[in-house]
Amino acid sequence: MRRLLLSAALGGLLTAFLAVPAVAAEVLVSQNKPATASSSESAGTPATAAVDGDNGTRWSSAFAAAQWFQIDLGASTAVSRVAITWEAAYAKAFTLQLSDNGTTWTNAYSTTTATGGQQSIPLSGAARYVRINLTQRALEAYGYSFWEFQVYAGSTTTPGGGLLSYAKPARASSEQNDPQCNPCTADRAFDNDPASRWATSPTTGWVDPGWIQVDLGATAQISQVVLQWDPAYARAYQIQVSADGNTWSAIYSTTTGDGLKDVINATGTGRYVRMYGTARSSAYGYSLWEFSVYGTGGSPTAPPAKPADPVFPATRLVFSDEFNGAAGSKPDTAKWTYDPGVPQNGEVQYYTPNSENAAMNGDGQLVVEARRQDYQGRQYTSHRMNTSNKFHVQYGRIEARIKVPKGNGLWPAFWMMGEDFLQGRPWPYNGEIDIMEVLGRNTSEAYSTLHAPAYSGAGGYGQKYATVDLSQDFHTWAAEWDSKGIRFFLDNALVFTANKDTVENTRGPWIYDHKFYLILNLAVGGDFPGPIDTTTPFPSRMLVDYVRVYQ
Repeated sequence: MRRLLLSAALGGLLTAFLAVPAVAAEVLVSQNKPATASSSESAGTPATAAVDGDNGTRWSSAFAAAQWFQIDLGASTAVSRVAITWEAAYAKAFTLQLSDNGTTWTNAYSTTTATGGQQSIPLSGAARYVRINLTQRALEAYGYSFWEFQVYAGSTTTPGGGLLSYAKPARASSEQNDPQCNPCTADRAFDNDPASRWATSPTTGWVDPGWIQVDLGATAQISQVVLQWDPAYARAYQIQVSADGNTWSAIYSTTTGDGLKDVINATGTGRYVRMYGTARSSAYGYSLWEFSVYGTGGSPTAPPAKPADPVFPATRLVFSDEFNGAAGSKPDTAKWTYDPGVPQNGEVQYYTPNSENAAMNGDGQLVVEARRQDYQGRQYTSHRMNTSNKFHVQYGRIEARIKVPKGNGLWPAFWMMGEDFLQGRPWPYNGEIDIMEVLGRNTSEAYSTLHAPAYSGAGGYGQKYATVDLSQDFHTWAAEWDSKGIRFFLDNALVFTANKDTVENTRGPWIYDHKFYLILNLAVGGDFPGPIDTTTPFPSRMLVDYVRVYQ
């Protein structure tokens, strides 16, 4: 689970040593301020326990749905963020509210799909009072409870973006660099690539202690450290800082680490930052996908800029194929790359570039046809095509209107692959986004799924959803994708949401903030749909009315 934790500042808030002016560092403003609540479960769980900086004490409410908790900051404050560390009795639905007088409230954030754990919620507004209005419990037999409720003011943003550790020199107690993890060196934890990682050596590094450190290039004021753990995480570790890389001081310590994503609000000063692990979670060593240090000062290198998030509904058409060619004409090679060959996943067809497997029907549709046909040593043929090296996209609404075939063993799909696959990065490290998969044995349900190193194949992160018989008519599948996540739609109805923060805290790294290319195919047989049989009709056709991408 994600851990969002605060360590008291060592030395207090320090002035940045940047050569250019920096925005003031984010500051915790709620600790030990007056806190009140609608109720408390007992004298041992008062409201004040959630603002005492002690992760071993908590507030808990009476066992009722309508509850609230609020803090008086003492004066009007430019609030930038609220961090909540929930106990098991978390809120599914709540609203964060701001007020100048404690009477009139303005809603600043609202959710009905919270999942507990540790939350870091950006806010913007000036207020003396901050309240959480709780409306739906996760555990209906109990109330609400959190260990810490923290309010921050200011910003961690600097002209370099606040991230101090990107592409900085790194060292570790040991590194893995072999066919199983090549390379899993220390620098991979600081490359801003969530699909690469550092791991300790399997021959010398599956021991305690184990450590990894980064040189920020100059003295820095640390405000936050974010760790994205591989399953080989630390049960006990410290975050340490040093001026010289030799003498270290701890600014955060835990003996109850639980892996996945740790967001640590720990303040201190130093040129070097180290994760020092003292107890492993398993017989293996230590491994981190990402180790990110935020604050001011240092000598930051800005990571590559990401495109702006689209505003949905997105209306600027950046790619389309309406398939309006003459009957029998093949897909437009200015837009599509034919992808012939032997498939994966136990499928039995051969993908051909031939027009009998992919051609226009003259009615404004592409026909992808699976046939019983001897070809290149196989008894079935079909077609697969993609936009590789012709159209790649990061963020937007990607949609297609498709009519799928029915029949045991048929497997139509509309999906995307990370473009780095084309440069040799193996699956699933490149990332895969399955917008639509339908299994011909049951065309009244469909799948939308994400695949990454930490969750792939049968363990992918996704959703199966029931619907009408999809083989009877055309239906529109779409994905609305930005830096916060991906929302999947069928005929404009939301069927699945993959929230970046949720994935990082429950499954592993989010690896979809880069360019992808589009794929259409119709598979025959395989591990997922199962085998064809005597009832499977051939030829079978997937009809595609259009493919469009909006930003």
